[in-house]
Amino acid sequence: FVVAMSKDGGGNYFQRLHALDLATLADVVPPVTITATYPGSGDNSDGTNVVFDPAQYKERPGLLLLGGVVYTAWASHCDIRPYTGWIMGYDEHTLAQTSVLNITPNGNEAAVWMSGDGLAADAVSNIYFLAGNGTFDTTLTNGFPIHGDYGNAFMKLSTTSHVLAVADYFTMSNTVSESAIDTDLGSGGALVLPDMIDAQANTRQLAVGAGKDSIIYLVDRSNMGKFNPTNDTAIYQQVSGAISGGAWSMPAYFNGTLYYGTVSDHLKAFPFVNARLTSMSSQTAGTFAYPGTTPSISANGNSNGIVWAAENNSPAVLHAYDATNLAKEDYNSSMVS
Repeated sequence: FVVAMSKDGGGNYFQRLHALDLATLADVVPPVTITATYPGSGDNSDGTNVVFDPAQYKERPGLLLLGGVVYTAWASHCDIRPYTGWIMGYDEHTLAQTSVLNITPNGNEAAVWMSGDGLAADAVSNIYFLAGNGTFDTTLTNGFPIHGDYGNAFMKLSTTSHVLAVADYFTMSNTVSESAIDTDLGSGGALVLPDMIDAQANTRQLAVGAGKDSIIYLVDRSNMGKFNPTNDTAIYQQVSGAISGGAWSMPAYFNGTLYYGTVSDHLKAFPFVNARLTSMSSQTAGTFAYPGTTPSISANGNSNGIVWAAENNSPAVLHAYDATNLAKEDYNSSMVS
């Protein structure tokens, strides 16, 4: 499944979703032209609905195939308005549109960037992502923004009957000021973690993400914390000072350890103990310039773990580190073969 953007001779832009045969790369069914409207008065509204303008967006995050539906999420071209936060679903067999959600229908911005990282999902078909800077309604009703605007938030969507809806969220107490200076969560990707047991023997279902403010946000997926204008104490765990430079990447998880490689920082390992992040256990000798690095893991079950990390350099370098001790580099692509 791929999304392609094009422009015709008349200057009209199109976004199309394709389902390609892996053997031939031919379209299995005719591609569908992506169009959408959503009730609201936000950016690019016709007075009743916000309207998806294909010229204003790119399909930046990775696609998600979940329960027979291909989910797309949309980023702007830089911060060039008008734009809002769109998530759409399409039937994997027919490419018919199944659902549309806009997370700033009465505001602006809140695009889904995540540095190209994909939408995440849990075992019961909820979707998680980090929204970029944009309108957040600080007036709440039952804990949710009164006008449905979720700029700069850690989002959870339900997909019951293939209908997208906001199920829960977290945003920090200073979310409005963060959006105003473009210091938002949306530069990083969200990771759904395996179940863990806490110190009281409770099973915890967690997700983690970080963005430009260099804070690791660990949320309880059953109660993410929502918004409090005075503090962030409702969040499961918030770790400040552990990473620097901001996250334009997403973390990896292996064998009870979280790995983060943020901008101009070392790639770092943070073990979990009793379902909580603890202090860094190891780090790489070198640092990773912008955009940092998104690590990947290869292993034989729970043993022989290798953390792979690409370095944005000239030429680029691929590194392989011992997952139990990142100070030990097993290989990099600059070495003699």
